[in-house]
Amino acid sequence: MKAFGNYHPFVLFTYFLSVLAVAMFVTNPILQIIALLGGSLFSLMLMKKSEILSNYGFYTALFIMVSLTNPLFSHNGVTPLFFLNGNPVTLEAVIYGIFIGVTVIAVMLWCRCYSEIMTSDKFIYLFGKAIPKLSLVLSMALRFIPLFKRQMKRVSRAQKAMGLYSSRSYSDRLKGAIRVFHAMIAWSLENSIETSSSMKARGYGIKGRTNFSVFRFYKEDLILIVINLLLLTFTLIGTALKITEFYYYPEITPLNLSPMAILIYSAFALLSFLPFVIELGGNLVWKYYVSKI
Repeated sequence: MKAFGNYHPFVLFTYFLSVLAVAMFVTNPILQIIALLGGSLFSLMLMKKSEILSNYGFYTALFIMVSLTNPLFSHNGVTPLFFLNGNPVTLEAVIYGIFIGVTVIAVMLWCRCYSEIMTSDKFIYLFGKAIPKLSLVLSMALRFIPLFKRQMKRVSRAQKAMGLYSSRSYSDRLKGAIRVFHAMIAWSLENSIETSSSMKARGYGIKGRTNFSVFRFYKEDLILIVINLLLLTFTLIGTALKITEFYYYPEITPLNLSPMAILIYSAFALLSFLPFVIELGGNLVWKYYVSKI
């Protein structure tokens, strides 16, 4: 059950756009860490328990790689830590690399949450009338990726059950991977033909064809979008007035911890943690009603 996903698609799209805009374009470390924490907590609520270890292992490895890359190639800054091949590795480049990694992982986590919540039917509902062809192509592409992964696992398991290759031999693994790839190419072509035939049979693209929608705008949607816009506006005003301004080069500037800056950090924290709080509340309510059965 996804409590946050029950809100109106326009509200959900506005929310993700708001958080991603701040996470991608604001360089303040506190705001970047808040975006990372909010995305991490929300993604944990959406992930299956079996996926958490592998996914966060990938994010950790990516974070380390991104963090180490910047100081190796960027030598800006006024505080050299040591010299590598005659080039200085500066404190500013190290800190900047770490927070580049924080930003990249935060954006990836929020994009993952977006793909879980904003399903293809919600995307087509929002943009189907304005850009029907593009919205259809994008929704089909987003839907095809998880379908492709699930089908690949099925084919691989079927071949293992048939004993076509052994998991202990690297050569057999390679042969099995090639067979799976061939099977997936055939499946992709067949699936695309079936999809186009189904769409044609249902009259997609015919002039005057109406669309059915189950989405309705309720009072809860209005409350959430008002809260969203207020918190976002407050955060953006603080950024525009340079209250949260922060620089890494040529030297690291001190963080602004004035009462006004703390209010801005708090506003963005509330915005980032909204889905987690809603999802947690929905789960608690669900468990309460289940316990009463």
